[in-house]
Amino acid sequence: MHFMTALEAAWQQRNSLLCVGLDPDPVKFPVHLQGRPDAILEFCKAIVDATADLVCCFKPQIAYFAAHRAEDQLEALIAHIHSAHPDTPVILDAKRGDIGSTAEQYAIEAFERFKADAITVNPYMGRDSVDPYLAYPDKGVILLCRTSNPGGSDLQFLEVDTPKGRMKLYEHVARTVAEDWNASGNCGLVVGATFPAEIARVRELTGDMPLLVPGIGAQGGDIAATLTAGRTANGTGLMINSSRAVLYAGKGESFADAARKVALDTRDAMNALRMV
Repeated sequence: MHFMTALEAAWQQRNSLLCVGLDPDPVKFPVHLQGRPDAILEFCKAIVDATADLVCCFKPQIAYFAAHRAEDQLEALIAHIHSAHPDTPVILDAKRGDIGSTAEQYAIEAFERFKADAITVNPYMGRDSVDPYLAYPDKGVILLCRTSNPGGSDLQFLEVDTPKGRMKLYEHVARTVAEDWNASGNCGLVVGATFPAEIARVRELTGDMPLLVPGIGAQGGDIAATLTAGRTANGTGLMINSSRAVLYAGKGESFADAARKVALDTRDAMNALRMV
């Protein structure tokens, strides 16, 4: 299934804009999982199974697996999501960005090895560094645009001259992706919840293109401001990510139940505001 088709179905059928980020840090795991060789997989599977009916997608962050030599557990986790929750798309958060020949290998890694439904990509090396991902038209390619970290302004807020006039660099990225790179309708953009004015500007430039929005919860982004700025006319168009607030809501053996409660509360808070 095309990533965008799966995402749109999840928005409607789950009545959810929540994306749960899977950033497993073994130091923060409950005691009963610590020291187990499969701890990362078991922790993430428990979170997934507890929250799958509440989310529009999951977003495993590859660094949290690779740092612990747990790429095999990442493969197993994505396979589990596809098997147990087949209507839930998986975004591999890798933020890859390299020359075309290397990008081809990264695309194989994401889509053929890990079998992710989408990947996050850094667009700042230009179109040829993104083409290998776009060559998979049924997969999502979600490009960094206006990121949630404070240092994002160092480059993304610079004024640049473009064929359509002077604008900020992140605006040029948004327009370029929407108008030139999205021929297969499989592109999205990353825009941080900590910058609602910029979310609104990106929405203005890109129409109904899906936006992956990190930065709520632990990073302090405001749900109401995010929804006001970024939702589409039908109240969707957003994948609003929460990672740490969901993952580490509980510390004991019932950690997955605690995660479910936070995910449910977060989804319901979004739904109370999304059509207002």
